[in-house]
Order: sequence, then C-alpha cells, then structure tokens
Amino acid sequence: MKIAVFGASGMIGQRVTQEALARGHQVTALVRHPENVTASHPNLTVQTADALDPASVAAAVAGHDVVVSSISPNSQGPSVLVASAHSLLEGVEQAGVKRLLVVGGAGSLEVAPGLQLVDSPEFPAAWRPGALAHREGLNIYRQSQGQVDWTYFSPANFIAPGERTGAYRTGTEQLVINDKGESRISAEDYAVALVDEIETPRFVRQRFTAAY
Repeated sequence: MKIAVFGASGMIGQRVTQEALARGHQVTALVRHPENVTASHPNLTVQTADALDPASVAAAVAGHDVVVSSISPNSQGPSVLVASAHSLLEGVEQAGVKRLLVVGGAGSLEVAPGLQLVDSPEFPAAWRPGALAHREGLNIYRQSQGQVDWTYFSPANFIAPGERTGAYRTGTEQLVINDKGESRISAEDYAVALVDEIETPRFVRQRFTAAY
C-alpha cells in the first residue's frame, strides 16, 4: 500500500513509518521540517505538507491508499488537534482517499461507566488541555458526514519508547488495563497495532484502543 503519514518525525510517527516500511509498504513522510526525518529507505519519500491547510493535505495525499495523522500537540499546542481534524477530513476527501487513521489520546476513554479518564480526579492537570483537545477532535470525526472512513486510535494511558513484542489487546470505549491495574503500551507495539488496522480494518468509523 501507499501510506501517507503526517507527523512522521514524532515519537509515534517515526515508529509507524518504520513498521509500515518493514512490512513492505511505500510511505510518504509528511512533515513541516523535512530535515527532522533522518530515516532512509528505498520505499520512503519525505515531503513538506501543512496538515492545517486542506489544499496542502489534498495535494500531498493524492494517490495514496491510506493517510495516517500522528500530529502531536507538543510543538504547536492543543488547538492543532481540533484544527487538523477539520482540515484532514476535508483534504483527504478532496484527494479521493478513502481511509484515514488518527493517532488520538487516551483521556476520552472510560475508566468507569460514564466517567472518562480526563475527568477523573487523579488525571494530571498538565495533561488536561491536550486530552480535552483530543476529545474534541474525536467528536469532530464522529460527527463527520463525508466519505472518509476514519479510525481514531487511542493509546494506553502510558505510552513510551520500548520493545516491539507484537502483542497487544484491543478495546473500544474503555481503558484497557492489565491485572495490576496498569494501562501501558510501547510506542513500537502501538505502531504494530496501527499498521495491523491498516492492513486488516476492524474499526472503520470507530475509535479503538490498545494496551498490554
């Protein structure tokens, strides 16, 4: 497949790109700063694109089979998650690409009936603005009436670089926890789960999550 990845220079974007290349896919890394992409591969193309401009999105993703958004709020602020949701839906549809996978947040997952993680008392205050923006972005995808088959992929509560095991468990609206009450996944195994969803779609126009 031809896969376009926005935010390919970030922690998750890098690993999604590496996982897709390792499986033989062609990847276009779409970034604001091409010099930040240090990977080299015969099937990798690096290109400048603006995820907040629907015309730029459409031009960059035309001819691809799948678009992945791994845009992070760390460098541009939480509002980029909301703005990019509108822009990506419009641009991807303009380009005639059917499939969009979005790297989301864990804060909107339920930890009890009717209680989302971001609204729980123990949720760190510093994480709250990003989590709320992720939640707003998810609602934009859910309310979309266009032709794009989106999938919103929430990680575990804790995600960080680690080992690629290829093992994970999935869920939909509830936080996935282990027998110790922890919700964790490595960025490498998150990428495995994302590329698995690209190759074998199971959560079209849905949110899903994965953890150990």
